[in-house]
Amino acid sequence: MRTTKVVVLPYDSAWKAAFEEIRKEIEQAAGDLIVDVEHVGSTSVEGMSAKPCIDLDVVIPDHAVFDAVADRLKAIGYFHEGDLGIKGREAFRYSGKPHLMTHHLYVCPRDSRELHRHVTFRNFLRSHPEAVKQYSTVKETAARLFPDDIDRYMAYKAPCIQALYAQCGLTD
Repeated sequence: MRTTKVVVLPYDSAWKAAFEEIRKEIEQAAGDLIVDVEHVGSTSVEGMSAKPCIDLDVVIPDHAVFDAVADRLKAIGYFHEGDLGIKGREAFRYSGKPHLMTHHLYVCPRDSRELHRHVTFRNFLRSHPEAVKQYSTVKETAARLFPDDIDRYMAYKAPCIQALYAQCGLTD
C-alpha cells in the first residue's frame, strides 16, 4: 500500500483501540505460532502526530514458523509481499478489511534487527516528550510542504529521524 496523499494528524487516542482490533484478528488466526504483536510507528506513541495508519509487527519465534504464519494470515486476507528491501521484516498487504483502520503489517523473527529498531525507537519516543514534540513538528511541516510526494516527505524527515536514532543508540 503506497501512500499517494500525505496526511499527518494530531495524536488520536482511538489509534490504541484500532491497533487492538487488528491485534485480535491476528491473534485469533495465528496466536499459537506467534510471540507477540507489537504496535510500532508513530500511532503507537501518545502525543505523536502521525499519518493515520497503524504499523504493527507480528513477532515470531524464528523463521521456521514463517510459512505457517503466512498461510494463517492469507486465510484472513493478508498476502505476503516479501521483505521490500528490508531484511528481517516481511511485509503483507491486505484486502477485505473495511472494518479495520488502515494499517501496515510486518512479520519479524524476535531476533530481527528491524524489530529491535522499531521497538527501541518507539520506547525512546514514549519516554522523551521533547523528542515527540520535535518529531511531530518535522512531520507536520513535511506533510504541508509535500502533500503529494511521499518520497520528499520521507527525505525531509530523515535528518530528524537519524538524530533521534543517535539519541536512542540506533545506528544504520
